[in-house]
Amino acid sequence: MPDTSKRHAPKPGVRTILRAAAGLATGLATIGLAVLGPAASAKADSYPSKPITILVPAAAGGPTDTVARLIAESMTKTLGQTVIVENQGGAGGTIGMGRIARTPADGYTLAIWHIAHATAPALYDTLKYDPVADFDHIGRITDVPMTVVSKAALPPKTIDELIAWMKANKASASFGHAGVGSAAHLCSLLFLSELNLQMAQVAYRGTGPAMNDLVGGQIDLLCDQTTNTTNHIKEGRIKGYAVTTKTRVSSLPDLPTLDETALKGFEVSAWHALWAPRGLPKEATDKLVPALQKALQDPKVIERFAALGTEPVPLALATPEALKAQLTAEVEKWGKVIRAAGVKGN
Repeated sequence: MPDTSKRHAPKPGVRTILRAAAGLATGLATIGLAVLGPAASAKADSYPSKPITILVPAAAGGPTDTVARLIAESMTKTLGQTVIVENQGGAGGTIGMGRIARTPADGYTLAIWHIAHATAPALYDTLKYDPVADFDHIGRITDVPMTVVSKAALPPKTIDELIAWMKANKASASFGHAGVGSAAHLCSLLFLSELNLQMAQVAYRGTGPAMNDLVGGQIDLLCDQTTNTTNHIKEGRIKGYAVTTKTRVSSLPDLPTLDETALKGFEVSAWHALWAPRGLPKEATDKLVPALQKALQDPKVIERFAALGTEPVPLALATPEALKAQLTAEVEKWGKVIRAAGVKGN
């Protein structure tokens, strides 16, 4: 019988070609996996892939605007994308925060706002968002002391003299603020209430315009954050009388506290924080929280905050959990104060 064992076996050259083809296929598959692996990883890690906007729901030039621009500059370096600050004032910040509540939660539109976010539910019967439930909470930034200040031409030199002047001129004096529900409004409201005084209050669309009119002499008084008043006081454009915290401010050491002078127990500060629309992707939260915390440790931010009479909060407070707890407590606290005063922003 003929030997057929080698009849269908490939020739040595063919075997070599087949082995080479198999090796090529394996190599291509390996290359494909190598290419797809980083691509898949990059896709999961791609945030942020474009500029981020931080909305300040107040006019440019005010204290929150100052805080936001310092934080945005530092976060730009950490995130590798430009962080832009945009201003949209009006209705005590509720127009801007309402816009944030309706914005897609993709991590590219955020907001920096302050204590007024907690006062909105008590002030506005028609508020269309819940300050706690309709936002993701990134972290607190700073607690800012406030100052009682006047136009430069006002005669009083001390806080006691100012209070006497206010009582004597209550029918004609004017007290400006940054809009109903703003930190400046709350401060003036409590200050006048403690003095049992009623005085004409002039509402502005942010503390920037209010400060411009105070410097220009169009209004008499303002209670505003040290981030907005410190330089004006030091340069003599306005007069400073007292700070609203229990301890004096290092950048304005000559200003007494209201607590140590005329109004024992008086204390108000404006805390600022970073928020996002509800439903932020985890990869965005995981980038934004550390970026904010790194900004609070940035030597330039610390130095600029100190010059403005404030400092970053401890990192334990710059977290989503701490901010949510703070906001929830403040909504309850200021709700009682505002309802008792009968103030409405509608």
